Amino acid sequence: MIGKFELTISDILQRDIFKTAKVIAGNEGLDKLVRWTHILETNKFDSLINGGELILTTGAGLKLDSSTELTYFRNLINRNAAGICVEIGTHVTHISNEVIQLANQYQFPIIVFDRFVKFVDITQDLHSLIINQHHQMLSQLNELSTKFNELSLLPNGILKILQELNTYLKEETLYITDEARSYYYPPETKYIEEKVRSHLSDFDFHPAKENFISLDEGKFAVVAVKGLGQIWGYLCLQVGQNVLKDFLFSVMDRAALSIAQITLRNRTIEERKQNIEDKVVRNLLHGKDYDADELHTIVPLSANNFHYRLILMQNNRPEINAEEEDWNEIKLQRSVMFRSLFKKHGFYPAVSVSKSDTAIIASFRVKDESEQGIAKFSPIVQAIMDMCVKNIFDGSTCILGISKINKDISALATSYQEAKKVLFLQKANIKSSIFYENIGVYRLLFDHRGEHLKSYINDLLTPLIKYDQETKSELLRTLEVYLNCRGSKKEAAEQLFIVRQTLYHRLRKIGELLGKDFMEPSNRLALELAIKAYYISNVTGNG
Repeated sequence: MIGKFELTISDILQRDIFKTAKVIAGNEGLDKLVRWTHILETNKFDSLINGGELILTTGAGLKLDSSTELTYFRNLINRNAAGICVEIGTHVTHISNEVIQLANQYQFPIIVFDRFVKFVDITQDLHSLIINQHHQMLSQLNELSTKFNELSLLPNGILKILQELNTYLKEETLYITDEARSYYYPPETKYIEEKVRSHLSDFDFHPAKENFISLDEGKFAVVAVKGLGQIWGYLCLQVGQNVLKDFLFSVMDRAALSIAQITLRNRTIEERKQNIEDKVVRNLLHGKDYDADELHTIVPLSANNFHYRLILMQNNRPEINAEEEDWNEIKLQRSVMFRSLFKKHGFYPAVSVSKSDTAIIASFRVKDESEQGIAKFSPIVQAIMDMCVKNIFDGSTCILGISKINKDISALATSYQEAKKVLFLQKANIKSSIFYENIGVYRLLFDHRGEHLKSYINDLLTPLIKYDQETKSELLRTLEVYLNCRGSKKEAAEQLFIVRQTLYHRLRKIGELLGKDFMEPSNRLALELAIKAYYISNVTGNG
């Protein structure tokens, strides 16, 4: 249907008024599109031609001779004129061989009339045809716009719009978004989707230009689907031969607008759902009352084989100063991205994003005991870290705290405390593991901080602490590393970046302060526990 809105030089030659016309050069350019006609009787026309015009001339006023004729035709070609009609007779008696060679070289049609013809009749005929075609094109665009708007109100409206584009333009259509789901029609177009997506990932999109990507399967026109000041996806349509690009992009623009309206409605619904999900998750985290019906919509509670871990996430630049309007959009985007990521890895996520942290209840189906281990979470942990650096926190890193596995959703407040303890150890550089079950004795120390623990620390470590303060030495740090290295002097010296003689001197001093039997099993265990308690107490202000 696009073809009837094109007017080529071949079409023009079929008109009655061109029955006596002859093409003497540029036959390979007869498929050029004609946008308008222009009677030109001057050789100073740089400001008169926009491109795509069919030039009509009798030669009157041109005063062409052998030295200026070639320049005149070369200028027309450079100005992208579609072709030229020349009346042979009074002012122009012939077209030189040099001009004919030039026209053939650049596929520039030269049409001659060897008898008198009224150019006003030609312009009236062709302009009426062009205007009528333009009117038909606008009428078709309006009909399509109405159709797209109607389809946008139906279920699965995006796919229906792509189907309508395919029916009308007879070409393969796709809608590619950042989310995992894509849309394409006809169904066999699926195999192209990954190729188009990979090209779009490096695509330099220019809003003010006509954009194309080229694949082995052909050329695709690309139009951005935009809303709320950002690009939500790209509408892609395969381009056929001799397509009228202006009309094609006009059709695609109207389809993109209808898709944007669908996306905006979906995002509004998604935002409402996310607000409910956020409220339920936060209430669960803090042990507050929650709506059971709302909970059932976000957490799979019905199956006995569902378990969960709570993943708590913080970046090193809390966004407490973000404007509320901007934050609502950021919050929704992050929720969508995290939900999509976890679903891709086989989890059923419930997400709550705040300015200080992000909490994700990662529910999963357990078939046997082997699926409950840390190994199951390793891929999603790496994916989270990669996505945070690249797409979430603008290059800054994030830290994670992950609770142990639980089944009872009412115990989520306990899982929240577990994840917070892991985060605490991460931020204080005390422990590197992000899983609660791997923090070892710190699980006990967190729950027994107070005067008894303070007294325990003082009884075992005061001599070292006091000596370090008075002499600016590092005996406590040396003892910590020595114990961590299981008494290996070589390894301890390397980690402390000191020579062994220095280490021997420090160990002798430690023995003098604590007793020479400080490496006996019971004493060693007591000292390791005291050092860990000391660091926790210092960070929390209790030491």
